[in-house]
Amino acid sequence: MNVRVAKITEELYILRLDDDRKRYFEGIWRITEGVTYNSYVLLTREGAVVFDTWDVQYADLFVDTLQRVVDLRDVKILVTHHSEPDHSGAVPKLLERRGRELRVLGHPMAGEILKHFYGVRDMNFVPVKDNDLLSVGGYTLRFIHTPMLHWPDTIMTYIPQLGVLLTCDAFGSFSTPEGIFDDELKNMDEYLAATREYAVSIVGKYREFIAKAVDKLRGMGVSPRIVAPAHGVVWRTRPEFIIDYYCKISDGSLLDARKVLILYCSMYGLKNNIVEELSKRLRDERYNTVLLKFSYDEHAPPGRVLGELFDSALVIVITSTYEGGLYPPLMHILDLVKVKVRLPKKTVGVISYGWTSPRDLFEKALREAGLDVVDIIDFRGQGTAEIVERILRSVSRALSS
Repeated sequence: MNVRVAKITEELYILRLDDDRKRYFEGIWRITEGVTYNSYVLLTREGAVVFDTWDVQYADLFVDTLQRVVDLRDVKILVTHHSEPDHSGAVPKLLERRGRELRVLGHPMAGEILKHFYGVRDMNFVPVKDNDLLSVGGYTLRFIHTPMLHWPDTIMTYIPQLGVLLTCDAFGSFSTPEGIFDDELKNMDEYLAATREYAVSIVGKYREFIAKAVDKLRGMGVSPRIVAPAHGVVWRTRPEFIIDYYCKISDGSLLDARKVLILYCSMYGLKNNIVEELSKRLRDERYNTVLLKFSYDEHAPPGRVLGELFDSALVIVITSTYEGGLYPPLMHILDLVKVKVRLPKKTVGVISYGWTSPRDLFEKALREAGLDVVDIIDFRGQGTAEIVERILRSVSRALSS
């Protein structure tokens, strides 16, 4: 765990906590790379404005860190961009210190949510309407409603004098990169993979609202020089890049035509030989091949499966049966794909059985997940070189069509 305080502009600070302790984001998504919580502090001649806080378990640490930048007596306004506890977690602690002198601003829904989440009753909550303007110490705060990104009470704040757009969950990412800013990233591909995993798993069900929000911002003439999300790096050199990347996630156009995802589910590893040979053959043919496993010694994070599947040209699902039906971890993944991805990815299904082949059930499950089934290959037991050749022929047919 690491605390960082840095200037974005002369007047605007980021307070960032790198959380490498959290294993399951939202209690659902297993993350191996950690996550940041970004709060922002604007210093004005009329006092300080705080935008969001940190996760609820770090509330005391947040208040201590905030005092490194500003005397708490000078904190006049707290803007909560939405009430999810990874951003609003320190609201009760700030209210303990500041009471009703602290104005808490947010979407009209946010006040009631905060009261019920934290049991606070005597809160000076000020609801903000869409496109409301607030002048504070020479700065204008423009509040923009962006519902369902990914809560209904989500708003953004634009500070035109600085060209900064504070975006809450939108344009954010998993991971705890070494740098604060986009131009400090050492491996952009890795960061974008974490971004894709975050966006698809967290915002995925509502991803059409990304494009709606971007269209709304552009229609309002908001063209930020800096995009400052609540997770991940601050985009100060290429803000349009991350906005466009999210738009491609929104419309499903993010695609690597040479990428093949192999999703391998096995109880005992009897198909390891054909999976390894298949992976090698695909890489030899210069396909960007990603292998993710659910087996006795490894379970891929579901969020990573969704993120890798999202930009794949083809997915190969290789699975065992279980009690005459389908492997339970696979069923869980397909349920998530149905809700979060919702794209007709070309799919080759491969099923190994011992007693009997649930071929029809397998094909039905893939199609119900929204996948475009090109072929179903079933065989008994371990698999052979002939099975590998059959899979490769199906892959070639799928990718050439």
